[in-house]
Amino acid sequence: MTLPPGQRAVDGFPRFGTHLHHPPPPVPAEPVITIGGALAKGVTLTTGDLAELPRRELGADFHCVAGWSATGLLWEGVAFEAVYRTHVVPLLAPDTVISHVVFEGLDGYRSVALLEDARAEDVLIADRLDGRPLDGDHGAPLRLVSPSQYGFISTKHLCRMEFHTTAPPDPDRWSPIAAHQRGRVWQEERHRHLPGRVVRPVYRGLIGPIRALSARGSRTRPR
Repeated sequence: MTLPPGQRAVDGFPRFGTHLHHPPPPVPAEPVITIGGALAKGVTLTTGDLAELPRRELGADFHCVAGWSATGLLWEGVAFEAVYRTHVVPLLAPDTVISHVVFEGLDGYRSVALLEDARAEDVLIADRLDGRPLDGDHGAPLRLVSPSQYGFISTKHLCRMEFHTTAPPDPDRWSPIAAHQRGRVWQEERHRHLPGRVVRPVYRGLIGPIRALSARGSRTRPR
């Protein structure tokens, strides 16, 4: 098995996230994804709307920027590209050129991706993992899955997508741990300003403490 530079395989699929020891947000009775930004009007997608799009299965590893990889995962859902073509493109003015997408989760987490990265063939809006519906620890009811980028791009509990014609404001621009703006795993784009190889030891040292804190908020045992 070949992993991206600096990654190590782990058993199972650890629960990581920004809220650490807090439990995942409740799953809404009727999940939706709101879509806004530089569009002629906003739109709200229901799970029924997503069910009308072709479904896909995707076997892919999950790579955390901290340096661990969960391997052999099977995701199911709909391609982001299909959602974009079907529900976003018709709402664009003829001269509007989208460059960035902001993904937001029910837990308040936000990630930003270049549109060209989000439209890659392997990017899904997933609702199932390894033959089962997503649980709260791994992003229920819906999450982004972008295997070619570090996990911080793959927003869990996805509830909103915003489309922008320029890069949105970046509150973490000068943070000492500012994540890379693209986060491509094979280029080892971990940190905004430092080479990936340099920050590996620091990030790896955080795996144990973060995993322990995250487990406190887990609703399921690590599989």
